[in-house]
Amino acid sequence: MKILVIGGGGREHALVWKIAQSPLVTKLYCAPGNPGTAALAENLPIAVDQLDKLLAFAYENRIDLTVVGPEQPLSLGIVDLFEAHGLKVFGPSQNAAFIEGSKAFSKDLMKKYNVPTAAYGVFTDQAEAEEFITRTGAPIVVKADGLAAGKGVIIAQTCEEAVSAVRDMLSGNAFGSAGSRVVIEEFLTGEEASFLVITDGKKVIPLASAQDHKAVFDGDQGPNTGGMGAYSPAPVVTQAIHDKAMKQVIRPTVDGMAAEGRLYRGVLYAGLMVKDGEVKTLEFNARFGDPECQPLLMRMKSDIVPVLLAVADGDLGELALEWHDKAAVCVVMASEGYPGDYRKGDVITGLDLAAKLDDLYVFHAGTTAKDDTCVVNGGRVLGVTALGTTVKDAITLAYQGVKRISWPGVQYRSDIGKKALERSESV
Repeated sequence: MKILVIGGGGREHALVWKIAQSPLVTKLYCAPGNPGTAALAENLPIAVDQLDKLLAFAYENRIDLTVVGPEQPLSLGIVDLFEAHGLKVFGPSQNAAFIEGSKAFSKDLMKKYNVPTAAYGVFTDQAEAEEFITRTGAPIVVKADGLAAGKGVIIAQTCEEAVSAVRDMLSGNAFGSAGSRVVIEEFLTGEEASFLVITDGKKVIPLASAQDHKAVFDGDQGPNTGGMGAYSPAPVVTQAIHDKAMKQVIRPTVDGMAAEGRLYRGVLYAGLMVKDGEVKTLEFNARFGDPECQPLLMRMKSDIVPVLLAVADGDLGELALEWHDKAAVCVVMASEGYPGDYRKGDVITGLDLAAKLDDLYVFHAGTTAKDDTCVVNGGRVLGVTALGTTVKDAITLAYQGVKRISWPGVQYRSDIGKKALERSESV
């Protein structure tokens, strides 16, 4: 099989790494890819939003399966485009990907199908939004309705901060058109977890549990990012929580999307808040999480290609996924200034030293090649991911890898996985 992976981040490097292991694959491409994917696939100089060029390449080269990584091409309708030309593609259609493309739609869907979530309001008018904020009180959560690369969420500690966030979004200063409508929610307390499934629109295969670390600094301090690290399994997702997530969140959402004429095929990611044995849904994403994808695929024992192909065909049948008993931890190394303005062009050293560690893999995200060196080219630069017998072992190994890699101004959290250790010493 010839497979094309679309995207150029850490998630896509992880997908390429996993897909390359399949005996079914004869040729692998990645568009646009990065220096990490270049070692496993042929990179193509095509951006993720250049749908016509991607289609032309896939059609002319008789690609057997295209796997879409990021949310942008999904929201632009790449799945619909490819399928209209008889090409197999893994990912939700444009109207199904709207579950991530519009937080207002997502919240309204949850309300309609009784999926537990936070109380909320949707606003385009500043005065109405301010009245809701005053009535609800702080802390309170302000979200840009549209896609904002995982950064369109402000957890305001005061009403004044919330009002300012709404003003920035509605004016277009913060997230452009993505913030032309805002969702304002009550603040939920508890512990977050990432709950991902693969579905053909009917059958659902849950992936292993995971937990992301959104805030840029240790102790969940500072602004939200696209994710500063993740680990799997997440002890907060007990069997009881898993069963509730499937019954109360995933099943009614998959069935509800079908009932709305938005049959959902692909990865469905539910961000959950867990408290006192109950779950509430923070958000839905229409793709693999990044960085959750990295530890999840490190732990996946099964060949992923048959599952991706079955979803593209619309029938998972009796397929299932097997998982390694080991734990995996991914630590994101970011550039100075991220998630704000960040430095580019610094030379990354130590990648060869990290590669010598067994059970550790460095996934590239914001990197590029320059004069036979690897340099910083994005906010989140690398995802250093390790396997261990326990989460504690995986944490130790991941940070051993991190310590071997350097560039001027590198930043990373030092507490990835700490919540797992606090919950259970046996993990």
